[in-house]
Amino acid sequence: MTQLTEKTVAVVKGLIMDGVAKANSGHPGGAMSSADYATILFSEFLNFNPDDSKWFNRDRFILSAGHESMLQYSLLHLSGFLSMDDLKAFRQLSSLTPGHPEVHLTPGVEATTGPLGQGFAMSVGFAAAEAYLREKLGSDVMDHYTYVLASDGDIQEPIALGAASLAGLWKLGKIVAFYDSNKIQLAGPCCKVDCTNHKEIFEGLCWHVIEVDGHNHDEIRAAIKAGQLETEKPTLIIGHTTMAKGAATLEGSHKTHGEPMKADEIAATKKKLGLPAEDFHVPADVVDAFRARFDGLRETAAAWQNGVDAKLADAAFAEMWGHVTRPRPELDIAWPEFTPGESMATRKAWGTCLDAVMDSLPTLVGGSADLDPSNQTMNFRNTYGDFGVDGYGARNLAVGVREFPMAAIMNGMQLHGGLLPFGATFLTFSDYCRNAIRMSALQELPVLYVFTHDSFWVGEDGPTHQPIEHVSSLRLIPDLIDLRPADANETKACLDLALKHETKPSAIFLTRQGLPILDPAEYPAVTDGPAKGGYVLKDCEGTPDLILIASGSEVSLALETAKLFKRKVRVVSMPSAKLFDEQPDSYKNAVLPPDVTARAAAEAGRTDYWYKYVGLGGVVLGIDHFGASAPGKVLSDKYGFTPENFARMIREKY
Repeated sequence: MTQLTEKTVAVVKGLIMDGVAKANSGHPGGAMSSADYATILFSEFLNFNPDDSKWFNRDRFILSAGHESMLQYSLLHLSGFLSMDDLKAFRQLSSLTPGHPEVHLTPGVEATTGPLGQGFAMSVGFAAAEAYLREKLGSDVMDHYTYVLASDGDIQEPIALGAASLAGLWKLGKIVAFYDSNKIQLAGPCCKVDCTNHKEIFEGLCWHVIEVDGHNHDEIRAAIKAGQLETEKPTLIIGHTTMAKGAATLEGSHKTHGEPMKADEIAATKKKLGLPAEDFHVPADVVDAFRARFDGLRETAAAWQNGVDAKLADAAFAEMWGHVTRPRPELDIAWPEFTPGESMATRKAWGTCLDAVMDSLPTLVGGSADLDPSNQTMNFRNTYGDFGVDGYGARNLAVGVREFPMAAIMNGMQLHGGLLPFGATFLTFSDYCRNAIRMSALQELPVLYVFTHDSFWVGEDGPTHQPIEHVSSLRLIPDLIDLRPADANETKACLDLALKHETKPSAIFLTRQGLPILDPAEYPAVTDGPAKGGYVLKDCEGTPDLILIASGSEVSLALETAKLFKRKVRVVSMPSAKLFDEQPDSYKNAVLPPDVTARAAAEAGRTDYWYKYVGLGGVVLGIDHFGASAPGKVLSDKYGFTPENFARMIREKY
């Protein structure tokens, strides 16, 4: 067994070197230093279905050190999920083996990783989802480990420590993380940038910490078993390793971190490892030994499915299982009614919607980054308790002032499957979340981001809390649905869109200040119009002389401005520019007729974005400077967000 394991590790290292060399691009050094641990994990411990990479109760393995992707691809080849041709196409166009793991491309890959630290944080989301579903479905249905392989760079990213603090607080004992501490990074030795005692740090974060020789197979096995047995704390295995372990002359060299090895170094290394000179060598005995567990794994998966089928006879279980497995477009959501004419902040409308649907959506989990009253999630928190602290059946994620970890954890929960995650904070703090939001879009994850306090109307808190560029900036992220509703009715329509979408994340931008609730009897399109992003809210007879376009709080401003003209005016509400742009030209031209060039737009944010709709010579009422500390109404007057000023700007142009 020991000799065959050593041989398997050597074969994996050979595949790593060959794949990177053939692509002439990649990171062989870290992958080789992690090879002992990962090979043992995959061949001896990882519970999965060899015939179904998406089996629901599989152990999850997250390669947070995404630059070590050739290691994972080599193990997925031995697992039967990737072909040899796939390995040879490493980093090539349209291959299943891209430069960093991508979840929607490669079977067996659980998360798209590359931006360091986020894989580690996502693993906390995976484990949190497992714990919640285990509580709701039973440990005979949901009971798996979340394994993560992290590098020095992962642990240096502050997001990792933020997420680790929550994992410790929540007692996520089914996380087993391996920290490949090879003490080398791209620019040189880690001692040049870090003096951290990671054992003491993680123990202080309520983790179970084990230190091992990361190349000693017996120590690795013992550490994984100890991590599995520790149920009250997540486990960090610090594996002290050597960069490019086994290389002929480059062991410990930072040059192997991000550069292919030369042909003579590869040849000498293969000889040292006892491998033949041929490229991509995988002997039959290694494959057979690696797959020796597969019949047992298949039996485990089949028994699990039989158990689930039997439990479906229980009505309560069947109902919850339906919530866990139901496709999002099939969600049946009963949204609340709102009273036309009343004034309500759209953040309050969100809170009202959340309160109305939370009982009927038991897989809806989430919370606020220490802003529960402001984000209108306090009732949700009081009703269902704080996850981990109040038990694993609690649904509120109390993440504290940790916006970036919150966003990445939501990604992990969505990747795990079975839940509808959301997270809330002030819009100005979306900058802290931004790279995780980008990863939501990149991974095709329909996570809901709730951003309140969406403009200078925040008022007295001043420019640090008043978003200016944020909505326009977030619209630049491909495949992120922007939702800035005009009132309570548009808010529930936007939330319905977000929760029922299958592949795209949504960011909803909500006001602090009250807005008039539009009457569906007077504005019937307010109910269904948001689904197309932009729609005619109020029209005129015949072809309009002037089109006013607005989003969010400026829609009511546009309606009031329209009353100041004797000309024929059309008012277009555009809660989602992204969704509007996706509509066919016939629809867009019907809403914004090309022949009607007299156009004006209003949004309490950057003006740049709106010229695509009004033309370079059009009128845009916006704000391209930082705000000030003063009541919102005072700032509204100062910055010209009044019907009179908007009308003046339009008259001066048209």
